[in-house]
Amino acid sequence: MDQSASLDLIAAYYRHFNSGDRPAMLALLTDDVAHDINQGGRETGRPAFTAFLSRMDRCYRERLTDIRICASTDGSHAAAEYVVHGTYLATDEGLPQATGQTYVLPGGAFFSISDGKIARVSNAYNLNDWLRQIGA
Repeated sequence: MDQSASLDLIAAYYRHFNSGDRPAMLALLTDDVAHDINQGGRETGRPAFTAFLSRMDRCYRERLTDIRICASTDGSHAAAEYVVHGTYLATDEGLPQATGQTYVLPGGAFFSISDGKIARVSNAYNLNDWLRQIGA
């Protein structure tokens, strides 16, 4: 996969994220995708990623803007920077009470790409900033 194809792949991933098309988003992942959760552990496999998305959709409504994507020349790695515009809908396990708080938060992600699919997603954002914005 070349750089241009990797840029298109990551752009499609975020397009599907913003449109809420989870099946299309999941189709871009390898079966054994590694997902590094911000300030959390690593989950492996598309079923675990599907469960993560279900929890996220239940607890948060998010839209990403100002998405900037770059990729290595060989297309094997990519990164994205964006701004998350969100609403905290339902209390997530181990986090403060949700009351419909809104937040705007810069974030980013790193990707490994294999055989035309996303093999790793590592997300990063400032948890303390998010906690401050929701009034924790």
